[in-house]
Amino acid sequence: MKKITTLLNDFNELVMFKHSIFSLPFIFIAMIVAANGWFGFKLLFLGILAALTARNFAMGFNRFLDRDIDALNPRTINRPNVDGRISPLAMFAFVVLNAIGFVLVAYFVNDLAFYLSVPILIIIGSYSFFKRFSYLAHIILGISLGLAPIAGVVAVSQTITLWSIFLSLGVMFWVAGFDLLYSLQDIEVDKKLKLHSIPSKFGVEKTMQISKVFHALTVLFWLLFALTSQSGLFIYAAVLLSAVMLSAEHYIVNKDFSKIDKAFFTINGYLGILFFVLVILDIIF
Repeated sequence: MKKITTLLNDFNELVMFKHSIFSLPFIFIAMIVAANGWFGFKLLFLGILAALTARNFAMGFNRFLDRDIDALNPRTINRPNVDGRISPLAMFAFVVLNAIGFVLVAYFVNDLAFYLSVPILIIIGSYSFFKRFSYLAHIILGISLGLAPIAGVVAVSQTITLWSIFLSLGVMFWVAGFDLLYSLQDIEVDKKLKLHSIPSKFGVEKTMQISKVFHALTVLFWLLFALTSQSGLFIYAAVLLSAVMLSAEHYIVNKDFSKIDKAFFTINGYLGILFFVLVILDIIF
């Protein structure tokens, strides 16, 4: 039993399960808006399974490919994919099982979800390659998480609406923007290993400016989401609150680089949850 618990903890550390807090709220935001309320326990169960298997696939694939890079980065040298706690074969099996699981879940959701399942896996898996040849990898990561709202509306209505595209674009720039700030921690390692990132190519100041532009676009697209989804005051409040929280994130990082983790996890985690809660309140009232 102890070995199983240890193995589960190692895989949990491998895929950073706590980071699911960034994408999960926006999947269900899209589902709630598409259904104009409760969408049923079946879709709740399948939605959670789809989100977890997709994310496990993406993170597992990234860790599998990045074993050589992580071994040379002091920040990542103690990860399970590097220190031997999880073997390459076990990681590969984990990736394959989650890919199959995601496609199977999509099959039980509806036809459009099933048809889009493999293209989605290709997109979310491509991030692991992009950072080896293009500094646009941050955008690819944003697109990967930005697919969450589109997946949510497809699950409910088998369509892709204009408001879901705006919501997804907001998520894309939100994720890309905070990933830029997070990547500042690895700027010297990226230069040394000749990895492609916006911080290593453009430097700290320009990276922070680009991140601010991305987050300004986030607020703009979420405002367009509110307008096109015919939302009430609570969703406009969510957009306003998001703008305040993103501004606070930049203030914290500008003031003290050592607080990047706090800005990354705490503020962005609460942002998604608060947005989700305000969407529920908007539906209720």
